Amino acid sequence: MSFHPPKKTAQLARDHGEKKAHLPLSTMLALGFLAGAFIAFGFLLDIRITGNLPEDIWGSMAAFIGGAVFPVGLVFVLIAGGELLTGNMMAVATARFSGKIKTSHVLNNWLIITISNFIGSIFVAYFFGHILGLTETGPFLDKTVDIAGAKIEDNFFEAFISGVGANWLVCLAVWLNYAAEDVAGKILGIWFPIMAFVAIGFQHVVANMFVIPAAIFAGYYTWFDYLMNFIAVFLGNAVGGAIFVGAFYWFAYLRNDV
Repeated sequence: MSFHPPKKTAQLARDHGEKKAHLPLSTMLALGFLAGAFIAFGFLLDIRITGNLPEDIWGSMAAFIGGAVFPVGLVFVLIAGGELLTGNMMAVATARFSGKIKTSHVLNNWLIITISNFIGSIFVAYFFGHILGLTETGPFLDKTVDIAGAKIEDNFFEAFISGVGANWLVCLAVWLNYAAEDVAGKILGIWFPIMAFVAIGFQHVVANMFVIPAAIFAGYYTWFDYLMNFIAVFLGNAVGGAIFVGAFYWFAYLRNDV
């Protein structure tokens, strides 16, 4: 499997970010909806696979198994096509650091993709989780509520720091996807960082768009609880993606490019 060297990967990330910033509104809305739904499908699969695994027997292996199946969502986004907020926090920011786009382009892209990701995520949470009961029956309800509760119970600073860790890893997955030249290499590059962030338990703003509303639809927690979590995790994800991946690699490889 061939791959691009780091400097070429940085250039690809910059170029992808520039293209993302100039997508038509209708395209951003459609692809944002799909990306939100795809990440929600990955989280739903995680819950359906691990919900029946008792922790006293499986221990941390349950978290690993959940992490092992969750990456299907990002595989769909990056190979089938989708616009994911957290990946854009890195790619679009890299284009901005390189002077290819304006700050207004960054803010516009992030806003539109946030809204469309939320619509896609909550669509899956409501129709598949709530209407079909896939997150509201037996151990799957317990799993959903436990995951959502653990995220909400983090204070603002904890959720922020967790968000930094999550998107540092998620954007490394996107970065490795850019580095790989074939589908198999892209899937492997995506799988390892996403498995790591899920198994560790970091907070991802788009994943939370699914699991916390799913718990709310089941009668647990409040939308205010979710809003406080959303703000903290969004900011943490922005720092993790834009600074710890985008800015660092821009500084290392692109800052002297004309």
